Amino acid sequence: MSTSETFSFRIADRLRGVDSSPVRDLLEVVSKEGVISFAGGVPDPEYFEVADVRAAYQWVFENHPLRALQYASSEGEPELREQAARRISRHLPTTADQIQVTTGSQEGLFVVAQALVNPGDTILVERPTYLAAVQAFDLNGAHMVGVPTDEHGVLPDELERLIGEHHPKFVYLIPSFQNPSGICMSVERRQAVADVLLRTRTALVEDDPYGELCYTGEPLPPIASLPGMSAQTILLNSVSKIIAPGVRVGWMRSEGPIQFTLTVAKGAIGLQSPVPDQLAVAHYLETADVEAHLQRVRPVYAERARAMHAELEKILPAGAQVTRPDGGMFLWARLGHGIDTARLLEIAVEEGVAFVPGASFYAHDADESTMRLSFVTHGPEKIREGVQRLRRALDRYQAELG
Repeated sequence: MSTSETFSFRIADRLRGVDSSPVRDLLEVVSKEGVISFAGGVPDPEYFEVADVRAAYQWVFENHPLRALQYASSEGEPELREQAARRISRHLPTTADQIQVTTGSQEGLFVVAQALVNPGDTILVERPTYLAAVQAFDLNGAHMVGVPTDEHGVLPDELERLIGEHHPKFVYLIPSFQNPSGICMSVERRQAVADVLLRTRTALVEDDPYGELCYTGEPLPPIASLPGMSAQTILLNSVSKIIAPGVRVGWMRSEGPIQFTLTVAKGAIGLQSPVPDQLAVAHYLETADVEAHLQRVRPVYAERARAMHAELEKILPAGAQVTRPDGGMFLWARLGHGIDTARLLEIAVEEGVAFVPGASFYAHDADESTMRLSFVTHGPEKIREGVQRLRRALDRYQAELG
């Protein structure tokens, strides 16, 4: 018998029993041929500004080829940190030295967990919350507690009660067009949440990848921008939604000693983010008309959000609840009636449509009748076809139950 057949690595306790990844499973579903996928938050590639992105990379290799291919600092390239600071400063005065570059905001979540979480520490999260955040915090040994939400976001009274009960290391929130629910926290609710956090001196990790995908009005200021909040908030942003998700560049804003700790954690995880990408993104943000791009995609996605909401209301069981997002990429449905959306997904894929079952978005006590659907990938006609396939899957599921 060969050595490879007898040897077994001793897996770390935090990964023991983990036989899959929700994100990996999601991407596999997206790639299935013939399936209309509402699963991933996959922007429509027809609306990528390919010429502007190509020009940005060409500029890098025409002007800084050797620098782009060399080692660099863990903090990030100065030009990108400056551009990130300028964007955040529209709501919250920020300097370049308050910016830590990350390889997408997903890496930022893992950096935060490495920097702040000891095994057994409690983190308060929305109920439901972003599935990859659950994974990042869980792999670092966190104990997560879900805070109830309504149509305006996390409930301040419940937040304060749970802070008093659990003394969390921090609270993790996605105030703008939350993933998975699509809910956008109102200005009044943001202030009420800030009041609780300030009164209890509780740290906030604020994730804001979707704020600029608002379909009416202007993007709302982050909670970090409210008086007194900046010092106790780590604010995460990404260019995935304003350029393209394949460009894995994001950043974090923080103040005080935590900045050094975040840089140390970033360096340990990946040393540095790719320099060509950083320089290209910095040049793109400096020279491209980002607002024109956003103005082009916002009405397209708004129409798709309305189409999906209208079609779902026609086919879901009586009493089902569906959010009506006014921005972002997702809506959230609670079917009730004891429906298990994990089993429903199996049937749905056979019918040629996919979504994400809701259980992965809960820190505990999952509502298994929930589901997340993304409306940004397909136009209204394909959305209608996909929802009809979902109707057939629901009919089969209910027939299976007898």
